[in-house]
Amino acid sequence: MTTTPTTRSGTSADRHTTAAPRARPRDWAGLGVLALALLLIAVDATVLDLAVPSITADLAPTTPQLLWIIDVYSFVLASLLVTMGTLGDRIGRRKLLLIGAAGFAAASAMAAWAVNPEMLIAARVLQGVAGATLMPATLGLIRSMFADARQRTLAISVWGAMAASGAAFGPLLGGWMLEHFWWGSVFLVNLPVMALLLVLAPVLVPESRDPNPGRFDLISAGLSMAALIPIVYAVKEFAAHGPSLNLLVIAAVGVVSGVAFVRRQRGLTAPLIDLDLFRIPAFRAAVFTNLLSVFALAGVLFFGSQYLQLVLGRSPLAAGLLLIPGTIGSMLGALAAAWLVRYRRPATVLAGSLVTVAAGAGLYWLLPTDPQGSMTPFIVGFLLIGLGEGVALTVSCDMIVSTAPEARAGNAAAISETAMEMGIALGVAVLGSAVMAAFRQGLDLSHVPSAQADAARESLGGAIETARALPQPAAGELLNSAHSAFVSGIHLAATSTAVILLLTAFVAYRAARKQRTA
Repeated sequence: MTTTPTTRSGTSADRHTTAAPRARPRDWAGLGVLALALLLIAVDATVLDLAVPSITADLAPTTPQLLWIIDVYSFVLASLLVTMGTLGDRIGRRKLLLIGAAGFAAASAMAAWAVNPEMLIAARVLQGVAGATLMPATLGLIRSMFADARQRTLAISVWGAMAASGAAFGPLLGGWMLEHFWWGSVFLVNLPVMALLLVLAPVLVPESRDPNPGRFDLISAGLSMAALIPIVYAVKEFAAHGPSLNLLVIAAVGVVSGVAFVRRQRGLTAPLIDLDLFRIPAFRAAVFTNLLSVFALAGVLFFGSQYLQLVLGRSPLAAGLLLIPGTIGSMLGALAAAWLVRYRRPATVLAGSLVTVAAGAGLYWLLPTDPQGSMTPFIVGFLLIGLGEGVALTVSCDMIVSTAPEARAGNAAAISETAMEMGIALGVAVLGSAVMAAFRQGLDLSHVPSAQADAARESLGGAIETARALPQPAAGELLNSAHSAFVSGIHLAATSTAVILLLTAFVAYRAARKQRTA
C-alpha cells in the first residue's frame, strides 16, 4: 500500500503507513460551493470601502458611525466564530451553513434598503451574526471532506484564495455597482449567490459533526463578546474624540471580561477555546500572522478607497480598477502557497510573505497629494500587500490545521478564522482611526468660519463638502489642507504597519521553525 508523500509544509501524513482516502469529484464540487460562501463573506467585509463617499452623502453618518458601518460586520463575525463553531459541532456543520445562508440573505436585503446610519449598522450586525455561522462550517467541512494531506493542502489553498481575493475583489465589485446603481445595490448581489448555495449544498456537501461534542457553555460565549465589544469600541471612540473617563471604564470592562473568559476556559473540560493550543509555537505564530496580514489589507482598503476618490478624484469604478493588481496578487499568492511550502520551509515562506506585505505598506509613504501624481506607489504597494497576504493567509491556515492535534482541529480552525476576522476589524478600527486622528491634527481651519469648522473636521468627505460652500481662496486652501492632512495620516498608518509586520516576520520565523507535525 502506498504512503502519502512528505511535504515541507508539515501537513503530510509521513508518520502513517496507510494512505488516507482521496477526495472524489463530488468533494471537489462541494469545495466550490464552500468557496462560494467564503468568497461572499470576504467580499462583504470590504465591499463598502468604495461606497464610503456615497454613504456619507446619502446617510450623513458621523465618523464613529462610518467606522461602525464598515467595521461592525467583521467585528460581530469575529466575536461569534468560536461560539458558532461549537454550535456547528453539535447540530451539524452543513445545517449551520444553510441556516447562515438564509440569514445572510435576509440581512443583506435589510442593508440594501437602509434609510439611516442606525439601520445600516443594525443590518451589518445581523450580517455578522449570519456570517459567523458560515465561516466555521467551511474549514471544518473541508477537513472532513479531504482526508488526504496533500489534497487538503490544495483545498486550503483554494479556500485561502477565496478569502484573499474576496477581500480584494469587494472594492472592484463595489466600484462597478456604484457606477451603475445606488450604494445599497452592493448588498443585493448576495441574494442570488446565497440562493444557489441553499440549493447546491445539500446535494454536494456531506454533513459532518463532532460525535462527542462538549457541553455548550453560554457563559463563555457571553464573556467572549463582553470582552471584545468594549475594547474595540473604546479604540474607535478614543481615536474619534480622545480619552475620557467613560472610555476608560468601558475598556476596563472589556479587559476584566477577557480575564474572566480565559480563567473560565482553563477550568472547563470542554472550553470554547482550547488555550493549550497556544503553547504550540508554530500555532501561535500562524494565528498572529493570520491576524496581521489581513490587518494591513483591510486598513489599506479602507483609507485607500477614500484616497483614490476624494484626494485623486477617481470615480468608484476607476478606483476599483486600480485595485485589480492587488486582487490578482492575492489570488496568485494563495494558490502558489501550496507549491512554495513544498520547496521552502514554512517558516521561510511565512516570514517572507510578511516582509512582502511590509514592503507594500512602506511604499504608501510615497503617495502624492497631487491628482496628477504617479499612481505607481499605490498600485505596486497594493500588489505587494495582496501577494504577501495571499501567501501568509494560506500558509498560516495550513499550519494551524496541521500543528494542532487532530482531535482539536475544529477548535483550531475557529481560532484561525477569528484571528482573520479580528484582523479585518482591527485593521479598519486602528489604521482608519489613526488616519483620521492625524487628519484632524493636521487640518488647517484658520480660513473656515467657526460654524462650519466642526463639519470640516468630522471627515475628509465633510471637509470637501464644507469647501464647496466656501468662496475662493478659502475653499482651495481648505481642500489642499484636507488632502495633505489625510495623506499624512496614511503615511503614519503605513509606516506603523510596516514596522509591526517586520517585527512579526522575525518572531514568526523563529517560532515556525519549531513546527512539528501533530
